[in-house]
Amino acid sequence: MERVATRTPDPKSVGNGAPAIDSVSKAIIEQLQEDGRRPYAAIGKAVGLSEAAVRQRVQKLLDQGVMQIVAVTDPLTVGFRRQAMVGINVSGDIEPVADALADMEEVEYVVITAGSFDLLIEIVCEDDDHLLETINKRIRTLPGVRSTESFVYMKLRKQTYTWGTR
Repeated sequence: MERVATRTPDPKSVGNGAPAIDSVSKAIIEQLQEDGRRPYAAIGKAVGLSEAAVRQRVQKLLDQGVMQIVAVTDPLTVGFRRQAMVGINVSGDIEPVADALADMEEVEYVVITAGSFDLLIEIVCEDDDHLLETINKRIRTLPGVRSTESFVYMKLRKQTYTWGTR
């Protein structure tokens, strides 16, 4: 008799396929959002786990893509003088355009949206010439890009990564 492999939903995942995060893991994430360099021993004390248990949980969260631990810089202080949000309208399939944008070094993030634009991207450039070249010669020339609208940042008022885990 032939057996057919079936995949049952993982009871440890939420409806959208993302891994379920328990309250202890959420507390670890919040500790790291406050200070990404906080020692595992200090996190363990705050959440009631051993240092080794925290280390394992953090590694699992990283492996699952739930979080990243990175250094966030102020672009102005490291030589990038111009940032912009760009709204993009696409004709045809959005996915190949989103993938091409995601491959560009200047593009910091790409989101597929519902509303006035099909895609929103944030770009970080060295100066106005670099910004113009990126938008005019690289983004607008992608197959499928129908139109763009740029929102150049004049002054960054707030950027935070401490929204917690609710």
